[in-house]
Amino acid sequence: MNGDLTPLFAPSGVVVIGASRQGNKLGAAMARSLAGFPGARALVNTRDPDPAAGVFASVAQARAHTGADLDLAVLCIPAAACADALVEAAAAGCRAALVCAGGFGEIGAAGREPERALRRAAEETGVRLLGPNTSGFIAPGRGLTASFVPGAARVPSGGIAVVAASGGVNHALAFELATAGNGVSLGVGIGAGLDVTAADVLDHLAEDPETTAVALQLETVPDGPRLVAALRRLTAVKPVAALVVGRTDVGDFARSHTGALATSWHTARAAVRDAGAVVVDDERELVDALTALSKVRLRPAADPGLGIVTAQAGPGLLLTDRTRADGVRVPEFSAATQARLGELLPPLTFQRNPVDTGRPGETFPALLEAVTADERIDLLAVYALTEPGSVDLAAAAESAGLPSAAPAVVAVGGPDEEVREQRARLHKLGVPVLTTPAAAAGAVRALVTDARQRAERGTGGEAAPGIALPAGPLDEHAAKTFLSELGIRTPRRRPCATREEAHRALADLGAPVAVKVLDARILHKTEAGGVRLDVRTPADLDAALDAIGADRVLVEAMAPAGVDLVVGVRRDPVFGPVVLAGLGGTAAEALADVAIRLAPVAPATAAAMPDDLAAGGLLRGWRGGPVLDQREFGVLVSKLSAALAASPDVAEIEINPLRLTTDGLIALDAVVVRQEEDHA
Repeated sequence: MNGDLTPLFAPSGVVVIGASRQGNKLGAAMARSLAGFPGARALVNTRDPDPAAGVFASVAQARAHTGADLDLAVLCIPAAACADALVEAAAAGCRAALVCAGGFGEIGAAGREPERALRRAAEETGVRLLGPNTSGFIAPGRGLTASFVPGAARVPSGGIAVVAASGGVNHALAFELATAGNGVSLGVGIGAGLDVTAADVLDHLAEDPETTAVALQLETVPDGPRLVAALRRLTAVKPVAALVVGRTDVGDFARSHTGALATSWHTARAAVRDAGAVVVDDERELVDALTALSKVRLRPAADPGLGIVTAQAGPGLLLTDRTRADGVRVPEFSAATQARLGELLPPLTFQRNPVDTGRPGETFPALLEAVTADERIDLLAVYALTEPGSVDLAAAAESAGLPSAAPAVVAVGGPDEEVREQRARLHKLGVPVLTTPAAAAGAVRALVTDARQRAERGTGGEAAPGIALPAGPLDEHAAKTFLSELGIRTPRRRPCATREEAHRALADLGAPVAVKVLDARILHKTEAGGVRLDVRTPADLDAALDAIGADRVLVEAMAPAGVDLVVGVRRDPVFGPVVLAGLGGTAAEALADVAIRLAPVAPATAAAMPDDLAAGGLLRGWRGGPVLDQREFGVLVSKLSAALAASPDVAEIEINPLRLTTDGLIALDAVVVRQEEDHA
């Protein structure tokens, strides 16, 4: 199918099929919305045509009468009629279609045949189809409002594109962006996505000169690798902020601990982050992020430095506290910068970073210049109220050469009309404006995250070479033997088929030992009563063997104390191979404190995964405990991910727990699951 979406989003002409004379009908609403389109327009109503009034019996008749190219057909008719109407529109020259109606697969069995028919029609005609079940799209710069939502035509033109799973969210975000002083280049609600998906629109936006940044809202992903590839192409040239819906949905990870931890929401967020998008938690953060990213993009940097200048100490403290809590570096200024600030400010003000100016005065532009000139500073954040007789922020920014001198984010507080006036002037300069310290901190976080991720993309390196797993079912001993071949340390152990062998193993290994059932079919040995720990004497061993009651057991030396982690690699049904790392134990499962990356993963990228964990402090010598060698960890995870890539018949590999000890990492348990295996 033709990948070009120009006929959809930049048509020469538009025809509404199902245009109604009744004002409350969908077709009438769409006709009103499209009245402002400067290109050719036509209306079709097969039951009540009136050529004199511009309403025709067919698209072919409309085209013959107007002599115009009608690239885009907007179908405002029942689901059952859409497929035939699409075929007729294509025969008359339409190359794209928008289907707003519902009544397809979302209603169940009754809608499946109309959906199949519509899909076939799009495939056979080559028409690019947006929808169905969407409120449409807007392209304000083209005067194109293909939407029945009231007020959509009033969204101003600008540089931010919105790509949303939901038509309603598309419009809600467009309105919120406009309220924040931004304009929209394109706002699209994907709807059912029978043909045109979010990935298709992202590819289109990568080539769109009017779009400077993209807001992405995801609910479901039909093709994970396709979405990731499109995002990688787009984020290489334009920033993207993404909001993933589904925090409470739990993905099915094939009944493993990895599955209990890695929800579909976590995986989707990790995938779009890996693809370069800045992931946010809610729509307010999305608007704040795009306000900044649409006007400013930092150079790739592992740890950008933020300089803060505040005209009021209290809001400046809020901004400083929030950005530092977000992990943004706020370095002390150089001695030269502090000396210059000392010349410009009274001695009682704080000048090391942040800069508290007191009530700002005529030296404010020079202060901004001094901070932006500091080599330790990559980004400037400014807060000020619109006080009468005080500094004119827009004039000060222009005088200081912002944003050419340095990227900057400004937060302005004050009466609405004064804030709007300052914001309009600053936005015209290319300086993003927020209205609260929290919003400014969110904008800073987005800019810094984007810079860090782009730097990380350039230094990740290659994944470790892959070694395929042995064929056939692998019990714990076989799985650990394979880990040893990868260079991953495992405890000393003996597989035992008789009681006598178990007693010899206890004597050889020395107490204490762990005794475990050895059966590749049992995935959760502890839950099945198949594990006994701290076995010290022959009597203890006999009791353990009696309790387990298995034909084969593994007798294994107990590992020293430490911090337990879980590491897993698996084939996600949507995004393909992924890796997961988190703190071990039931608390980690309850909190879902995990880090996820797409696989295979390079050692340097995997080494940074523990930094994502809220409980990561436990791995850095907490209370005298062991310290994780993140380089060693990265190599281990990379080798696991490469092993999965080299073993197409393997569904997942899990090490749980992977214990961090004073001597390094040691795998205490390992599970290998083949594709479509069934386990107890």
